[in-house]
Amino acid sequence: MARVTYKKSGVDIDQANRFVRMIQPLAKKTRQAGVMEGLGGFGSLFKFPVKDYKSPVLVSSTDGVGTKLKSAKLCGKFEILGIDLVAMNVNDIVTCGAKPLFFLDYFAVGKLNLDFMKDVVQGIAKG
Repeated sequence: MARVTYKKSGVDIDQANRFVRMIQPLAKKTRQAGVMEGLGGFGSLFKFPVKDYKSPVLVSSTDGVGTKLKSAKLCGKFEILGIDLVAMNVNDIVTCGAKPLFFLDYFAVGKLNLDFMKDVVQGIAKG
């Protein structure tokens, strides 16, 4: 029986680890009070400043790039995807009367392309 590995299934863990190292400086620039863990974990920890609020309610939002990916491909500017992701999430949260405290994201790709992915994360950091 053939041995099944991540690599044989198309998952390149070494490449993924290179990507995490590549974007660490970008993520570090966005760090704020309350963030308790660094980049690369399976979950994120945020210490909510309960004493700063009377009746705290956490509001979260998520968005995808959707059709914007087609536009980004046409103009060759993938950083705008990241900026837009943050902007749409912040807009959704602010319209609820909430203050954006943290941002959760994920990358869903068929194959790791570090340059493309770095451009998107630069946009997220900028946003």
